[in-house]
Amino acid sequence: MHDDPDRAEYQHVRYGDDPKEGRMMAGFRYVTPVEPQDATGRAALVYAQFADDFGMARMPVFLTLSPSVEVQAATWVMLRESLLAGNATRTSKEVVALGVSLANRCPFCVDAHTTLLHATGDHRLAETIARGDTPDDPEHAALLSWAKVRGPAPFPLELAPEYIGTALSFHFINRMASALLTENLLPANLQKSRLVRSVGGRALARTVRRRLPPGASLPLVADLPARPEPAWAAGTPVGAAYAVLAAVAGAGGELLGAAARAAVTGTVGAWDGTHPPMGNLWLEGPIADLPAGERAGARFALLAALAPYRVTDADVAAWRGGSRTDEDLVRLCAFGAITATERAGALIEAPLGERS
Repeated sequence: MHDDPDRAEYQHVRYGDDPKEGRMMAGFRYVTPVEPQDATGRAALVYAQFADDFGMARMPVFLTLSPSVEVQAATWVMLRESLLAGNATRTSKEVVALGVSLANRCPFCVDAHTTLLHATGDHRLAETIARGDTPDDPEHAALLSWAKVRGPAPFPLELAPEYIGTALSFHFINRMASALLTENLLPANLQKSRLVRSVGGRALARTVRRRLPPGASLPLVADLPARPEPAWAAGTPVGAAYAVLAAVAGAGGELLGAAARAAVTGTVGAWDGTHPPMGNLWLEGPIADLPAGERAGARFALLAALAPYRVTDADVAAWRGGSRTDEDLVRLCAFGAITATERAGALIEAPLGERS
């Protein structure tokens, strides 16, 4: 699979041949990734399966998660079991991934999934959504609208694990990418070129158009903690994957004190799914009564949850000080991201329950 010349050329354009050059191009903001060639144990297995099933040896989102191998593995398993495996078409699920990424204002993920829509062979659909237009196909239009604004599910309930799982995968991934990566998918923003997106799609087409067996990634996280499976996916590989992601990412809250955790979960629990207003009042109010030493962590977690694209160097530095590691940063970001993802899941699931 790895001798495909189109794929080799695309990966060279994206990341370069030198690992240090690749780090610079990928736009990592705050962490130094564990490169695939340096990974061992669980991380090495994740990278290997990612390369086989996703079609790329390196992907910035999974590199930036690598300081916490548990978060990296749980995120990969959730992505694979919802987006890559199952019975719904990859094209339809890429529309959902792209719609969620647009709603969350994650340029990095928008560009990535526009390219992946090209890889499915539906070039017109990819560029239609990229322009902000409505797809001609009613099914795709309905899925895009649902992914962006929620509402009644435009798919049969038996496919809910795949579609809702894909949506929630990207509610989580968008937040991690927006907080920890720059928006530049390619050097000099080359991903904005339709030609480059088309070339990238062609490079990935062979892998994207394969049908993968469900459940093959679950052994990667079989020893990790898990919460109860969500009702919309109970008894499925997607449900098992989400249960692990929720537990592993939620454990990042242990880096905060009890009052700070409560401030984050309480604020996100009241969130209506819209973007916070400009300014800092929405952010400073919930943490105003916290001890001074807990405010920076709670502030960063709230930003990761509700406005990750507003995370600044100062926000990260205020919490990290001189003692917090890259792993700590990934874990705290994951706590904010999964807290918002679970709230998004509740907002998605409400009209689903009315339908059933």
